[in-house]
Amino acid sequence: MAQILLTHSYFLQFDPKEYKAMMPYPPLGTLYAASMLRSSGYDVAVHDVMFSSQETELLDSLNEHRPSILVIYDDGFNYLTKMCLARMRHAAYTMTKIAKTNRCRVVVCSSDASDHFEKYLDHGADYVIRGEGEHTLNELVGSLLGRSDRALHSIEGLVWRDGSNVVQTPPRRVAEDLDSFPFPSRELVDVSRYRSAWNKRHGHFSLNLVTTRGCPFHCNWCAKPIYGQVYHSRSPENVVEEMKLLQATFKPDHLWFADDIFGLKPGWIRAFDDEVNRRDAKIPFKCLSRADLLLKEDNIQHLRSAGCETVWLGAESGSQKILDAMEKGTTVEEIHAATRLLHRNEIRAGFFLQYGYPGETKEDIEATLEMVRECQPYEIGISVSYPLPGTRFYDRVYRELGQKQNWTDSADLEMMFQGTYSPDYYRTLHKITHKQFQVWKSVNLLKGNQAHAVKMNYRTLRGLAASAYHALTLPGLRKSLARLEREPRRRPHNLVANAP
Repeated sequence: MAQILLTHSYFLQFDPKEYKAMMPYPPLGTLYAASMLRSSGYDVAVHDVMFSSQETELLDSLNEHRPSILVIYDDGFNYLTKMCLARMRHAAYTMTKIAKTNRCRVVVCSSDASDHFEKYLDHGADYVIRGEGEHTLNELVGSLLGRSDRALHSIEGLVWRDGSNVVQTPPRRVAEDLDSFPFPSRELVDVSRYRSAWNKRHGHFSLNLVTTRGCPFHCNWCAKPIYGQVYHSRSPENVVEEMKLLQATFKPDHLWFADDIFGLKPGWIRAFDDEVNRRDAKIPFKCLSRADLLLKEDNIQHLRSAGCETVWLGAESGSQKILDAMEKGTTVEEIHAATRLLHRNEIRAGFFLQYGYPGETKEDIEATLEMVRECQPYEIGISVSYPLPGTRFYDRVYRELGQKQNWTDSADLEMMFQGTYSPDYYRTLHKITHKQFQVWKSVNLLKGNQAHAVKMNYRTLRGLAASAYHALTLPGLRKSLARLEREPRRRPHNLVANAP
């Protein structure tokens, strides 16, 4: 039995690309919320839908725990959740209906609900939390369960419907003292299922954690409905204490630091490195950074000493024109320089690439491909520009948006505004870039001039064989791309009426 049942809306099986990749992580944001409630003395359970095949599985947890409140609290630290996928929104609607049928009050907290709270209220949610949710949820639950006499109107960051009127309280300031948060309650989910999935597919087990919240940079396509433009950091001592706990309880082989920006605070990486080694807490990890933050080699050396294996960079484009249009604040030269330093210190570089930003031409695309060829990142991830509410990019293209304004799943890649080329062009370009990248990687391996040491084993040999296949299929895809390039642009269907 539990007073409060928490869940989230990211079903791995509803996202075919990610299901195939099989790199699942526990819903960290959900588990932070559970910890906050437990620290206040509430009986809490978690229904983890990561491996569920349908929404109706929620009924089993509702029957087991008989909660009075269901909280759909999405993991705002996972970029897949922050993409606000339409299939996951539908899952939240369905679980809301199931919970209401079972006489539960429903609270929703997510990036998508922060932007579209009226839609969630229309589908039965009693309350929507906007922005950072732990403290708002704690105060709301106290009021709903009679633990406090706090009036709803005094709880910041809350939205609900009073009759036909939507009531919004003032936004809540984000927390600054991140060390005050209890560690996520990972024991409330079946971590063994995550371990089994990782080991079966990849031969090792990776877990996630965060050292910061927010991002202070101004990329104009990056939606920030939870933390806005602020950035706060945990102390290195607090982070390493959690790492020691993970070593003792779950024994991960690898960590993903899911921060938007890892180690931005001056001196933090050095202090983290010192603390990791002082406490014998080193676990191989990957993280995300920016090219301009990696130009001091001592920072990279401290990353390596602390256990960093891979740094993902938001490279986005090999065209300075496009980086400037995005207000990225980095240069192509910085991307090259940072990657060289990572290679020199035996840290793998991952590149996030983005095609389709307004004004991008064929020459800009070629510049991006050339950057990948020259820099030799270890892995890449590719997307197309995706307008989400609250961004200057969204405001710029709003009049061009059609009825579909969210991707169905992470592989959708729909161009929802009038881009330079058609959605099929960018889907084909996506395939070409991945295949060409694998061919370049294999050629460098065979020539012995690859940027990273690679063990010659079964996986490597299989990759070489796959690259041969990719090389054979590239000419046909390039012909298709050339044909698609000549097609006239098509405006999205059902353009938004009366756009401001």
